[in-house]
Amino acid sequence: MQSCEISADSTDDPLSSGLRRKRQPRIVVIGAGLAGLSAAKALLESGFTDVTVLEATDRIGGRVQSVQLGHATFELGATWIHGSHGNPVYHLAEDNGLLEETTDSERSVGRISLYSKNGVAYHLTNSGQRIPKDVVEEFSDLYNEVYNLTQEFFQRGKPVNAESQNSVGVFTRDVVRKRVKADPDDTEAVKRLKLAMIQQYLKVESCESSSHSMDEVSLSEFGEWTEIPGAHHVIPCGFIKIVEILARSIPKSVIQLRKPVKCIHWNQSVSKEIERVADHNSDLPEENKGSNVFVECEDCEFIPADHVIVTVSLGVLKKRHESLFHPRLPEDKVMAIEKLGINTTDKIFLEFEEPFWSSECNSIQFVWEDEAESESLTYPEELWYKKICSFDVLYPPERYGHVLSGWICGEEALIMEKCDDETVAETCTEMLRKFTGNPNIPKPRRILRSSWGSNPHFRGSYSYTQVGSSGADVEKLAKPLPYAESSKTPPMQVMFSGEATHRKYYSTTHGAVLSGQREAARLIEMYQDLLQ
Repeated sequence: MQSCEISADSTDDPLSSGLRRKRQPRIVVIGAGLAGLSAAKALLESGFTDVTVLEATDRIGGRVQSVQLGHATFELGATWIHGSHGNPVYHLAEDNGLLEETTDSERSVGRISLYSKNGVAYHLTNSGQRIPKDVVEEFSDLYNEVYNLTQEFFQRGKPVNAESQNSVGVFTRDVVRKRVKADPDDTEAVKRLKLAMIQQYLKVESCESSSHSMDEVSLSEFGEWTEIPGAHHVIPCGFIKIVEILARSIPKSVIQLRKPVKCIHWNQSVSKEIERVADHNSDLPEENKGSNVFVECEDCEFIPADHVIVTVSLGVLKKRHESLFHPRLPEDKVMAIEKLGINTTDKIFLEFEEPFWSSECNSIQFVWEDEAESESLTYPEELWYKKICSFDVLYPPERYGHVLSGWICGEEALIMEKCDDETVAETCTEMLRKFTGNPNIPKPRRILRSSWGSNPHFRGSYSYTQVGSSGADVEKLAKPLPYAESSKTPPMQVMFSGEATHRKYYSTTHGAVLSGQREAARLIEMYQDLLQ
């Protein structure tokens, strides 16, 4: 049996004589993604000297993962900086000369490819026909009008009727269908196309929300997510540069890679166990026996701490919250974890020798004509590919080569992740042949894809407000433990950070960064006398 080790650093109660003598508090950050690195950076820059970052994987960055292939950098995770005004990620990139603007407008109208300000989205049907541009524009205007209505339930406090089931998907599908069918100017054939486009647009929306279906996204809360004004940007040299900038001021000794955490023992819950282990570890310092928090790592090391900032994804919390915390989390925090939503959005990059698409095409959108009256966006396992909503054309080709970036989400993304590269490449090629009507499209010479859902360190891409949840659940998730304020109970032993803990900016990189800075600020305020 492997013997457990207990770190020898002294960790007294924050309210004990140790800290009154101005001993530096020991802070452990779990996760080296944007939230964890932002928290560690802010703490170190404010004068904290005993900060440790534990990262389960062999790299920093979390859900930022830039992959270099040839001369190009491809983003398996975060891709765009959404908005500029007051966006900390934008300012980091701008200050370091990393930016390239990809939209002119204040928001991404039509929610299509953001890789280029130029070009046109091609909406193709499974019979190999391109839907006329004027039909697409008419439908897009209608869809965007209804999309704006979905924002009003939260922003204006409008009551949600029972027919919508408080679901963005149900509401949108119902309202758009009624308006399409009631249009006296459209032929039945055009109406049929527009009805089929509803499902395609909802698939795009699901990929953006990282939900299995927009039916699962709360209508009453949808409008609380806030878009930062300003253009969208990509970082040609890779989003990982933002990660590197954050990590630049953090000493390498602070970050421990390949250091997965097994359990966080808080509120002195592990004292008796530590004393038992101490019987077999005679060199254990006496002062460690009374520590408030111990982080138990998978390698059997116990690390004492005054404060632990947990930045793991909502997906990991859903899967592991019962075993990850001892004692167990309070019931209201468990309920928040269970009610909030997270699912998988994956990318599929296909590289071709030559483009088979026209120079004006910036994306290929798949419209299945047999889905005109469909209610569900769940498919049998063998039809997982029907959930692929589109392929974006990566622009410019001088940088990326001739590459398409496909999008798939939900349970079908998990099925895709189980397939081998050959199967996915062949399936996607067949789809492209079918929808373009070109049977001569060659198979791609290379494929690259993400697998956020099946990765045990993430278990999903990013969070959303699921039907039945609200912004109040985000606040509960973010609230430090223990709740009770008592002179005998040290505060903020366990703190929570990450995109899912930001009420307005969940699902975003700036939300992650701001959440890390938020938790650091709590500790900076708590120890302001010590840090002066």
